[in-house]
Amino acid sequence: MSGSGSRQRGGRRRAVRALALLGGVLVLVLFGGVGGASAHAALTGTDPQDGSVLKSAPRQVTLTFSESVGLLDDSFRVLTPENRRVHTGAPGHAGGRSDTARVTLPRGLGTGTFTVAWRVISADSHPVSGAFTFSIGKPSETAAPVPTASAENPASAALYDIARYAAYSGLALLIGTATFVLACGFPGSVRRLLLTGWWTLLLSTLALLLLRGPYERGTGVTEAVDPAVLRETLTSRPGVALVVRLVLLGAAAFYPVRPRERGILPVRARERGLFPVRGRGLLVLGGLLCLGLAVTWAAAEHASAGIQVPVAMVSSVLHLLAMAVWLGGLTALLTALHRPAEPLPVAVVTRFSRLALTSVAVLTATGVYQSWRGLGSWNALTSTSYGRLLLAKVCAVLLLLAGAAYSRRWTGRWVVAAATPTEETVTVPAARVREAVGGPPVMETAAPKGVRHVRHDTESTPPDSSKHRRALRRSVLAEVTVGIVVLVITTVLTGTQPGRAATETAASAAAADRPTSSTTLVPFDVGTPGGHGKVQIELAPGRVGENSVQAVILGPDGGIATVPELRLTFTLAAQQIGPLDAELTDKGGYWGTDGLTLPLAGTWTMRVTVRTSDIDQVTVSKTVKIG
Repeated sequence: MSGSGSRQRGGRRRAVRALALLGGVLVLVLFGGVGGASAHAALTGTDPQDGSVLKSAPRQVTLTFSESVGLLDDSFRVLTPENRRVHTGAPGHAGGRSDTARVTLPRGLGTGTFTVAWRVISADSHPVSGAFTFSIGKPSETAAPVPTASAENPASAALYDIARYAAYSGLALLIGTATFVLACGFPGSVRRLLLTGWWTLLLSTLALLLLRGPYERGTGVTEAVDPAVLRETLTSRPGVALVVRLVLLGAAAFYPVRPRERGILPVRARERGLFPVRGRGLLVLGGLLCLGLAVTWAAAEHASAGIQVPVAMVSSVLHLLAMAVWLGGLTALLTALHRPAEPLPVAVVTRFSRLALTSVAVLTATGVYQSWRGLGSWNALTSTSYGRLLLAKVCAVLLLLAGAAYSRRWTGRWVVAAATPTEETVTVPAARVREAVGGPPVMETAAPKGVRHVRHDTESTPPDSSKHRRALRRSVLAEVTVGIVVLVITTVLTGTQPGRAATETAASAAAADRPTSSTTLVPFDVGTPGGHGKVQIELAPGRVGENSVQAVILGPDGGIATVPELRLTFTLAAQQIGPLDAELTDKGGYWGTDGLTLPLAGTWTMRVTVRTSDIDQVTVSKTVKIG
């Protein structure tokens, strides 16, 4: 008896140490350098363009994104050169297109450089923000500072991320533990694990609902209790998903995981120590609850935006359920292995082993699809944060699979060792047998009236099985440890800009960095007094396709001069194209055209003919690069 109590106390001490180790790993991973989440809608264009100089004030500012976006009351802040806020109209979508954001500007803006700071909510519920500038007339010497970092409150963002981590953990513990009981037939007590998972998921969902408003707006935590902010959150898609999750958790609180009587087990089932499989209707109800909980994630994460949304939603739900069954079930198995006083039938372990193998297959299939959908290209594996995190997750999953293979190996040895259990035959009164509820499993045999012979497994498993149980416990502990790392990386991935969107953002930024026009000065001299000067030619956008040309004649004193004729041609000698006549016309102060088409990229020769009188003219050449 004392030896059994000693083993029980030792098992509890090991369980406490194991939980402390897991908690330490979780803290290190959570707070050891995990950065803030990036947003997921890529800005593909602005009107006016970033850095552009306009002749007159625009009447509106329009942004275009790679996916649909939601708007906030203060999605736009337009600042004057003196850093004063411009009173704009209400933000809206341009032309009814959900992938745009537009705000109207007042008249009389003045001149100088204006700064536009914006913040919207991408279709997968994550906020995205940025800023750009444009000038009216000419750039001013002073301008409002352009934010270089994401406009978010560190406290609100950190608390929101922690709540997301806790929600994933609670879901895995709740679904995995319930599956370990219902599908694997574990007869031991799991009430504490179920309550821990349920309360963790409930409290984290409430926290997410309150913190959603400050997280979207980039404001302080105090706005979490602002009625207006909370009301807007409740009407948004992420808010509705969180409310549905709370309703499903309320329904799950009344779901009966345990039977009310253990005496209803058939003799053979009691002999094997298995928990009875519930009725089909009850199992279907439990499956629907788990499915509904998983959908509340998919409806507000990456799967809800981008390409192939229906397929992505199904893949995301299956991926989340398989993760919960595997990792949550491992936690339940580890807890059972650390309770030597409670029986753990080998059949339960083998059932979970098969279930875990199925979960791994589902995780692999859905993970490959989600990786392709999120990356978009092989290059994104190393060139984006999403790709690098995905590589880290793949490495962690490979370690997890290695641990799973090791566990299956010890499970197989345990099954072989348990095939010949030690037993002893004792004589027990029938009344004692009927009162043996909660005791070791028994099997009735023929006996005289009033007395029954009972086969009693004194140690549940032979000495060799105990060795296998200890080995399995160590391997499962390693699996759970790596599983926590996988869970954290998965949570970070859901808050990181997918590689496909990151590539689009980089392409848009590169396009914005390219010159929108090229200006060339061409000196000329016709050989007469006062017959020299320069031609300033502006070619926009200076790329293949249709271009506009504006040419200004500058006299000897640098001022604008007039000439009776100005001709401009373009030749691409390498491809034997040209000369193409720009067909300039006098616009009153300058010469121009909007119909010049350059078919190929390369270095073109630009020939300018300037006629200053009926008999005086000169032709000069300059090269210009067309992208």
